[in-house]
Amino acid sequence: MERYRFHSDGALFYVTFSVVDWLPIFVSEAACKIVTDSLNFCHHQKGLRINAYVIMPTHLHAILFHADFQAEPLEQVVTDFRKFTGHKLADFCAQHMPASFHTVLSERAGSDRERRLWQPTRHPVQIETDTFWQVKLDYLHQNPVRKGLVREAEHWRFSSASYWASGGETDNDVLLSEIVW
Repeated sequence: MERYRFHSDGALFYVTFSVVDWLPIFVSEAACKIVTDSLNFCHHQKGLRINAYVIMPTHLHAILFHADFQAEPLEQVVTDFRKFTGHKLADFCAQHMPASFHTVLSERAGSDRERRLWQPTRHPVQIETDTFWQVKLDYLHQNPVRKGLVREAEHWRFSSASYWASGGETDNDVLLSEIVW
């Protein structure tokens, strides 16, 4: 059972979605675009708001909220997002990644599905203050730097770092929404 939850009194959450067995599926632009396109769809069609994000080779972090600032619809959109991207990314792996990736996804499936892409936990952490938001924002933007993938956070393509560093002047693959404290 997941220790972290979308608390009903919360509006803004930091989430982490990790690929089973930490498979590095996000080394391909096409795999990353499945995620960014789905985030944008959820923004336009389901009220999801993305404040910040980073897609790493094996996982992603994001700061999310729902347009109505309610936890319940946010949790439902997150569930829909994970289900849709799980299917699309598993199909992508079957077609474009080594056969061993498909084998792992099948072995991790469990009794309720044929494949499992995402680890079961969503690890939602409620953000209640500007200070904690800044900590989480910095953490996710600095992730590629800490892992030695880039020297500057703004250089990582699938991240909101360049957008926020430029004051919203730099284009981004994901439609981002500000939080006013």
